[in-house]
Amino acid sequence: MPSHLQKQLESLTGSQQTSLLCSIGRGIEKESLRITPDGALAQTPHPRALGSALTHGSITTDYSEALLEFITPVDTGIDSSLKTLEDIHQYVYNQMPEEMLWCASMPCFLGEDKDIPVAKYGSSNVARMKTVYRYGLGHRYGRVMQTIAGIHYNFSMPQAYWDQAWAEAGQPGELQDYISERYLGLIRNFRRYSWLLIYLFGASPAICGSFLRNHDQHGLEPFGDGHSLYLPHGTALRMGDLGYNSDAQKGLRICYNSLANYVETLRAAIMQPHPDYAHLSSGESGEYQQLNDSLLQIENEFYSPIRPKRVTLSGETPLHALTESGIEYIEVRCVDVNPFSPVGIDAEQIRFLDTFLLYCLLEESPACTEQEQDCMAANMNAVVNRGREPGLELSSCNGSRLMSDWANSLLSDMQDISKALDNAHQSKAYGESLQVQSAKIADPELTPSARVLREMREHGKPFFRLALSYSQLWADHFRQQPADAEKTAHYAAEAELSLTAQQAVEAADEVSFEQYLANFYGQYETLPKP
Repeated sequence: MPSHLQKQLESLTGSQQTSLLCSIGRGIEKESLRITPDGALAQTPHPRALGSALTHGSITTDYSEALLEFITPVDTGIDSSLKTLEDIHQYVYNQMPEEMLWCASMPCFLGEDKDIPVAKYGSSNVARMKTVYRYGLGHRYGRVMQTIAGIHYNFSMPQAYWDQAWAEAGQPGELQDYISERYLGLIRNFRRYSWLLIYLFGASPAICGSFLRNHDQHGLEPFGDGHSLYLPHGTALRMGDLGYNSDAQKGLRICYNSLANYVETLRAAIMQPHPDYAHLSSGESGEYQQLNDSLLQIENEFYSPIRPKRVTLSGETPLHALTESGIEYIEVRCVDVNPFSPVGIDAEQIRFLDTFLLYCLLEESPACTEQEQDCMAANMNAVVNRGREPGLELSSCNGSRLMSDWANSLLSDMQDISKALDNAHQSKAYGESLQVQSAKIADPELTPSARVLREMREHGKPFFRLALSYSQLWADHFRQQPADAEKTAHYAAEAELSLTAQQAVEAADEVSFEQYLANFYGQYETLPKP
């Protein structure tokens, strides 16, 4: 009897195989720090030539003023998405002759917290809210956390697939409810198996010692003269305790078993005051050191490796959008910036991500128990810190299991999916990507994290020096390419339009900042409870 996975795949690879599997929507968000030529964090404001960080559709900033974020539009082509990302990089480099982009997830040399500039977005209410939120993050986690970068990968199935799958399932309930339930199933499976992505693509086994200045209880080992810290078998340190984690959030259990439960658990964390943050001003006498004193200021403060998403209207909360219209796509947030790629990610990675996400979507995905959630967290932590350790065991529902055996089993289960993708695209690239990942399981030295440590040893360079050398390499790569006049004109026009749009947003404000926040948070009060 065919398995659940086989049945789902057969449905997907029927007469509409090509149109469905070639119509997967993807978007890439890539973060990079602006740095000086000597590798220090840039202290300059967001370059005017890049437009408004508030309203530009392709170039913005994340937490720190120096942390650029490049965004590609939804696209069904991998090569075209990467070409767009390359075009953005080249334009940015041409506008920053005195600065470079840091090539890694963990940051460059950092000074004191106060020396890390918080992102500014203008004088409008929405701009002020974005900045105050970041001040809150700085108080809660430290500003150094606002310099960590990553790759966010947005993934969606075409509407034709959902129409077909819903019909074949007997049209249970409303179509959008069915779509949301299936995406939640994908998310649950992703959380079960995301340790595999951490092992395969983790590229942050080491950090610059300045990141942990004045922090002695970190458990890392010194590398060489001690200017770098690392874990011998570490993979993606930004996804562990060094990243956006806090004692306050450790007790937060977000439920993905239903959309209503997901919304309610996050809503409660946003609305309930938390004693750890009561001392920070959130509007008293007009002073804002944070948006509120709750466990979470807004949804984005919950740093999950994956998020259900829907495009929001201006001023709309993400939870309100999900409640009103359901899940539109998912956002993968656990992929390190690849320092060995000019744009931080390559086609081979993307092909495996597509294969992996399809597996998570098509495979059975039962509801998660609290016990299983604990296992997921333990597995993630183990692979982050010890992923390349020989004989590493992880926890499954059936007891402990060798990570390598489990990884090979998962890759074996994905073979038919990669074949279907290759058939649809008339290629061999998906199967080849799967083979590359299989080789990394057999030989951990082939992983990006192992390569980082190997090159540090072979070249006698601490993490900072190695990352700086690759940052310079990619800066030269883009600056030596002849500028495309048409692309330059396009992004220059986008920049000017975004500055005009920012002015329009500022001119349109009709209420005080306090009232704006009250209206914003009022949306959480009206959300239905399960």
